[in-house]
Amino acid sequence: MRILIANRGEIARRIIRTAHRLGHETVAVFAEPDAASPFVSEATMAVLIGPADLAQSYLAIDRILAAASQTESTAVHPGYGFLSENTDFARAVVAAGLTWIGPKPDVVESMGSKIEARRIASGAGVPIIPGFDESQDRADMAAAAERIGFPVLVKAAAGGGGKGIRIVHEASEFDHALTEAISEAERSFGDGRMIVERYIQRPRHVEVQVIGDRHGNLIELGTRECSVQRRYQKVLEEAPAPNLPDQTRQGLRTSASELARSIGYDSAGTVEFVVDDESGDYFFLEMNTRLQVEHPVTEAVTGLDLVELMIRSAAGEPLSLAQSDVTFEGHAMEARINAEDPAAGFAPQIGTVTHLRVPNDVRWESAVELGNDISPFYDAMIAKLIVAGPDRAATVRKLAVALDRVILGGVMTNLGFHRWLIDQPQIVDGTVTTRFLDEADLPATPEPATALAGAAWSACLNEQRAGHAWARPGNIRLVPHERARTVFLRDREGTVHDVDLNASPDARWLGREIEISESGVLRRFSVSVDLDAGSVAVNVAGHSQTFEVVDRTEHWAPEATSGHGHAGAIVSPFPAVVTETPVQPGDHVNGGDVVVVIEAMKMLHSLKAAGPGIVAEVRVAPGDQTQTNQTLVTFEEPEPSDADPDAPENNQ
Repeated sequence: MRILIANRGEIARRIIRTAHRLGHETVAVFAEPDAASPFVSEATMAVLIGPADLAQSYLAIDRILAAASQTESTAVHPGYGFLSENTDFARAVVAAGLTWIGPKPDVVESMGSKIEARRIASGAGVPIIPGFDESQDRADMAAAAERIGFPVLVKAAAGGGGKGIRIVHEASEFDHALTEAISEAERSFGDGRMIVERYIQRPRHVEVQVIGDRHGNLIELGTRECSVQRRYQKVLEEAPAPNLPDQTRQGLRTSASELARSIGYDSAGTVEFVVDDESGDYFFLEMNTRLQVEHPVTEAVTGLDLVELMIRSAAGEPLSLAQSDVTFEGHAMEARINAEDPAAGFAPQIGTVTHLRVPNDVRWESAVELGNDISPFYDAMIAKLIVAGPDRAATVRKLAVALDRVILGGVMTNLGFHRWLIDQPQIVDGTVTTRFLDEADLPATPEPATALAGAAWSACLNEQRAGHAWARPGNIRLVPHERARTVFLRDREGTVHDVDLNASPDARWLGREIEISESGVLRRFSVSVDLDAGSVAVNVAGHSQTFEVVDRTEHWAPEATSGHGHAGAIVSPFPAVVTETPVQPGDHVNGGDVVVVIEAMKMLHSLKAAGPGIVAEVRVAPGDQTQTNQTLVTFEEPEPSDADPDAPENNQ
């Protein structure tokens, strides 16, 4: 086969790896911001299909099919996300005479509607959550909510990913919540149909992996726990799901098989369930008719390659194993590594990867390599860290150690958040529900570890000097005078810190780590030093903190960005794309009014006025790209009569 991969990033690299191992050629399609991405160079062939705008690149069916024709591809693998569950795309691939590496388009369509999927599941004897989907009349849905009993969930019938979902705790909230959910669903999926269903108070999200072929054979590959979620987005997954009653575990696996068989499922897919943590009851949630982000944990405990099984099934080969051949060994966990700042509401981040090092005994599925840029145009997930061990306790410990050793510098990520997460008692005990992160007190960003970074820089430099005296004269400008014993480090916020090396702990250079003695206790920290670039990264509690080493002249020079911005102006908090500008010059606004809506990494962010004012300038329009701290809207101070019609001046 020559397989065109209609996707990008880490999943494209994942598919390429297996396809090449099997002797197939691959074709990468890419948008302009991805031109230097690893998946483009790793494919056998690559085709530029458009600009950053998804509608003109990764969601443009005609452009992808044109690339397939141009490269004489014979098959298409959609990965996950984007067009992976788009029935029109699947049918267009088949109509073009290409092999669709996924389930039959009719199956994709039937499971794409949560309403239809609920009916199919019920017909297959799979338990479904008590709910209502017979009518889209608002009064009918409100009455159904009363019958079901609050709290209820209103959720979009189409799509997924946490969009178009609201929890309603009492009848007075229902109409407003329904309006919000419909609006979000129409914006995200072009489909505002809703389902009303019982809200499980202590829900767990447990899923079952299935794989079928085109000869009627189907097997299930056990459970996965996906309950650690934020805004309905999975954060940490594991296999098998822990602490399930035997009856529940077997029921989940049997139900997944029965549902998949009832629709003649013939590829990799996942049946997702809500499990009531208090009773052990389980209910069908949805079926994802594609490969899942978390598929590596299933591969780790079964020893199978799901991408290989998908390719072989699409080629017409029967499954090479029966259900009795499936064995499970050990435990596995996956941490999703996102370019985001957890302490700032998980705001998406961009940057250049200046340091990258990963332990050898883990599986690292990454969209980026050293030197790559992370752009604002796509999903925030840039890598997945997967570990496996003989049992769950050993796997939790192994993940903690791995997070202490990973270095990913130059961009803010959630690595430190994961390091905090893996120590939480609920994670250690395997007693998490999907409400865990909503109820947890999240950690703050640690203070800059300047003393540790200074010690690492000095230790590395001393080691280099000892072995290769004067080998790097170009670095002399970056090094403080020996008697001064001070190094200047600039952190990610642009603040320059004076680090007195005499007051810093003595460090022994170990190549990938430094060893520090504190009060007679030896501790090791993972570090990365680039002497040529004048950059140092240290891992502190999982956080990769990166510092630039600056010389005295630069330290004392005026900041080029001093005075940047405009008092009272709306500025972009990060690079993004403008999606909406609901105000225009002359408009009066109050504090909290939405002034600009921007999109970054597939998330919408509403920028609001801090107080009353009159719009002076709107400097951007929908479709414009913004940079961090770019001024978007400016204001005039309102006159007292504008701000308050009842002010004393107006009553004289």
